[in-house]
Amino acid sequence: MAIRTGFIGIGSQGGPMAHRMLLRFPLTVWARRPETTVEFAEKGADVAESVEALGAACDHVGLCVVNDADVLEICGRLVPAMKRGSLLALHSTILPETAAKVETLCAEHGVAMMDAPVSGGAPGAEAGTMTVMCGGSQAAFDQAKPVFESFGKLIVLLGEAGAGQKAKIVNNSLMAANMGLAQAALQAGEALGVDRKALAELVNASSGKSFGFEVYARIPEPRMFEHGAKMLLKDTNLLAEILLGSPDSAMLEETAKSFLLLATDGE
Repeated sequence: MAIRTGFIGIGSQGGPMAHRMLLRFPLTVWARRPETTVEFAEKGADVAESVEALGAACDHVGLCVVNDADVLEICGRLVPAMKRGSLLALHSTILPETAAKVETLCAEHGVAMMDAPVSGGAPGAEAGTMTVMCGGSQAAFDQAKPVFESFGKLIVLLGEAGAGQKAKIVNNSLMAANMGLAQAALQAGEALGVDRKALAELVNASSGKSFGFEVYARIPEPRMFEHGAKMLLKDTNLLAEILLGSPDSAMLEETAKSFLLLATDGE
């Protein structure tokens, strides 16, 4: 029988993930703003009247809301309504401790849980090439993988619940730090009288390139990356919180924020 899937958090990243799921599985969605569900209904998805109704209808639920408070609030309503033996996939980027709390709640209700933040953004979701960073049991991983394969290409089990969050936070902090280094490198080149566009093209074809450099080189000025910078700033702050006092965390944070604070106007 087909896995009955559900998704909550159909925003800029979660929306394309849910669309990919709908190509392979029956899908139910719920959103605080009902207008965001219209395009899903037009493509054949069911629209739940409540979080609880979605939970009761599905074998696999993906959750991709913004922060820890939202995750805990939604899960407090969702998990008790889910059937025993169903699975919750937590795609939000949050503290590892929050993922562990959700796993405990799921265990109390006989629901499997997979901590599964993703990398690749909307383009990766649309292409089905996301990286899925998983934390949880092998059994939960095996249960979730067929659904993850609808939007993911590299799907890795990293350890217990929270391990996926740790990997995502480190990955995003490194990307942000690479953008900070890209800013410093291009500014150094300009100070030396080297054409910025030509230098960016050269680095992107040479040993100094990184994905962070590629992204930074495309931005006319830092504020044009404000939305993405706010998300990366959140993740570098999470790393500082879970590795308090670590010189490695401090190095990544300082380098990343040299760019991120300009892009977010010091927020």
